[in-house]
Amino acid sequence: MELFSTPRSSHFREMVTTAMVVVLIMVSAGGAESRKPRVTENLEYTARNCRAHSASVADFGAVGDGATVNTRAFQEAINNLSQFESDGGSLLFVPPGKWLTGSFNLTSHFTLFLHRDAVLLASQDINEWPLIDPLPSYGRGRDAPGGRFISLIFGNNLTDVIITGDNGTVDGQGELWWGKFHRGQLKHTRPYLIELMFSTDIQISNLTFINSPSWNIHPVYSSNIVVQGITINAPLNSPNTDGINPDSCTNTRIEDCYIVSGDDCVAVKSGWDEYGIAFGMPTKQLVIRRLTCISPTSAVIALGSEMSGGIQDVRAEEILAINSESGVRIKTAAGRGGFVKDIYVRRMTMKTMKWAFWMTGNYGSHPDSKYDPNALPVIQNINYRDMVAEDVKMAARLEGIAGDPFTEICISNVTISMAAKAKNVQWACTDVAGISSEVTPKPCDLLPDQEPANARECDFPTDTPPIDNVQLQTCSYSRRLQLGF
Repeated sequence: MELFSTPRSSHFREMVTTAMVVVLIMVSAGGAESRKPRVTENLEYTARNCRAHSASVADFGAVGDGATVNTRAFQEAINNLSQFESDGGSLLFVPPGKWLTGSFNLTSHFTLFLHRDAVLLASQDINEWPLIDPLPSYGRGRDAPGGRFISLIFGNNLTDVIITGDNGTVDGQGELWWGKFHRGQLKHTRPYLIELMFSTDIQISNLTFINSPSWNIHPVYSSNIVVQGITINAPLNSPNTDGINPDSCTNTRIEDCYIVSGDDCVAVKSGWDEYGIAFGMPTKQLVIRRLTCISPTSAVIALGSEMSGGIQDVRAEEILAINSESGVRIKTAAGRGGFVKDIYVRRMTMKTMKWAFWMTGNYGSHPDSKYDPNALPVIQNINYRDMVAEDVKMAARLEGIAGDPFTEICISNVTISMAAKAKNVQWACTDVAGISSEVTPKPCDLLPDQEPANARECDFPTDTPPIDNVQLQTCSYSRRLQLGF
């Protein structure tokens, strides 16, 4: 039985730790002494902000038996804690157990904390998933025209939101949704596990996400975002189970994540064709570090294809790609408009790949027939350096758009070892322009080798991105358990 819980701040530590303190309390009963052990569990975690108030979802009637539907309990708990938005904020604790729930909405100055033995189970009852409007920068849902099912964990117009734990699990139970998708039975777009819209100062960390119905983590129209220490697992044949999709977001940091996906591990987006052009909100100032990805049918890092609001200043480094279709892929088409520029990738290791590099200007996939085919994207200043790849079927497939070439491409200090059954053509290049230095095998003629005398490193910025100024502190949540016997 959980008696009470309180949060407290402690000195900064870099690693999340847990401590168990056992306190024996002598209780007198009927002239005799009996002993009942009480256990205090202290859960330390790193966060942008600690909270002054807290509660357990069990305090609001939730039952972690994997069968009881707890949607109302989660929402009532969060609504109750919202009274502390201006009084030090609040934390909702999810104890050990399997907590079946439909979608619920978060509040500001709020932390959702999952115990290591807690599992959020997404409800299989579609009535637990309200419909919401399509994103304005998309004009329609991704799976079907019209609205979309709200995400499991959702927030709109929020400030200071933390979703964290000590590696608790969010299970989307997505097989129901994947089946409907494959059978063409979806009338609306599938839900994501997390979507935060028009929000700022976001942290998503130290959790495991499995079996998402579609995308896993989707911050959109938001800023000042840290995604850290996340594990994502989806079956390799599950449709559109992208890992982390920053979409029309500014100042984002993704680091120390492990992703196994049926689609792109990180997909950078900013709206779709005429809707994204009109909305006009780019994704910019994005940092990706220490990412490990497995995605046999998609990219480790994809830029687009929905990039009509623009993508600029993406910095990725220390990336490990294993058994994936491509390391870095730019996806666009005539009609997209927008831009992808100032992209910097270095220190990437790739093992068993179809392509190391892939750019395509003929991706297609338009929301409707209203797009302008003359809205041509600008792809410019793309920098790849200091990379090693092995067991690769084709070094690169770089396809720009006729009359709209992809320009200022730079590839330097890259060694690619080809697979035993590699393609006969190692580099395929059309409508691209740039340079290369110290690249093996030798690139195509459209990326001429600068020769040793003129060899140069491709650019990688030396300034500190704004999101790196965000520092996490160590917070603690304590709860006392009385063990009866």
